[in-house]
Amino acid sequence: MSSPTNPYASVHASPQGPGDARPTALQIISDCGLINVLVGKVIFVTGGSGGIGVEIVRALHATGADVYMQVRNVEKGESVRKDILETSPGNGQLEIVEMELADLESVRNGMKGLLEKTGTVNVLVNNAGIRNPPETITKDGFELTFGTNHVAHFLIFQLLLPTLLKSASESLQSSYPFASRVINVSSAAHRAAPMNLENPNMYGIYEPRKAYGQSKTAKILMANEIERRFGSKGVHGLSISPGAVRSGAQRYDDPVRLNAVLAEYANILKLADQGAATTVWAAVAPVWEGKGGVYLENCKEQECVEGDEKVNLLLKEGYAKHAFDVDVAKELWKMSCKMVGLPEKDRLGEQID
Repeated sequence: MSSPTNPYASVHASPQGPGDARPTALQIISDCGLINVLVGKVIFVTGGSGGIGVEIVRALHATGADVYMQVRNVEKGESVRKDILETSPGNGQLEIVEMELADLESVRNGMKGLLEKTGTVNVLVNNAGIRNPPETITKDGFELTFGTNHVAHFLIFQLLLPTLLKSASESLQSSYPFASRVINVSSAAHRAAPMNLENPNMYGIYEPRKAYGQSKTAKILMANEIERRFGSKGVHGLSISPGAVRSGAQRYDDPVRLNAVLAEYANILKLADQGAATTVWAAVAPVWEGKGGVYLENCKEQECVEGDEKVNLLLKEGYAKHAFDVDVAKELWKMSCKMVGLPEKDRLGEQID
């Protein structure tokens, strides 16, 4: 049965594969009545030039907001930007921000450039990620998956925090009140890997799928901790799973195994624009105004998964209990602050507890 926090229940009940009746990201914008409504709002999306990121940017630009998208490859980013602008009903700006997430100096430089262009950010979508690469250590000393998927995005959030808070304060007094939102794109894979606080970089024990799953657990823990720390101040954290989408993110997967899995679960696969739907719903849907600390999948607020969390990751909806562990979230926050050079206090000068 459909409800405000599960509006597309009927079309998710019996999925028929890519391109079926499940909503696309642009449909979310249309159904929410948001075409050219968010004029003056500013959204920053990481990983905007590939996979579901393109469709996230496309849909969010249709709201009329100014959208900035992080890219590694400027030429590719410009191509995506041109394609979106040719068909978008939105009147806002669409700009690219060059940034290598595996390099924290590049992250800092990219964010400096972004904040020189805009003093407002209402929504941060932490979408970019890497999946199952060979063991690699970044120049900053982090395992590549953890460094890219979590550490870089934690730094981005910290660098944007004063702006997110200011934007929330200003927007909540405007004609279209809109508290700031941070959307962390997680995955059902989080259920197979709790956070390893003792060895988050998996030195000596690296397993690609566990590293990926742990990084997605970190995304949920981070979003929930954002809500705990800053929700009352107008900055809300939400995490989502996009569902099963074939994309370039799977380039490191074993092709035989990947094709077998995709064939077995063909009915639940989504096109990229369908995979972008839940992220976009979390980012701008009125139902989530002033709310956070939730995990969304298939455009639905999810509950904790009971039983063996490692079985049927693609078939089950819901989050693992370990992803909502408050104590682990606090410890990860402290650890992450140290990793990005904030050893004792957060960006607001508040003691980390």
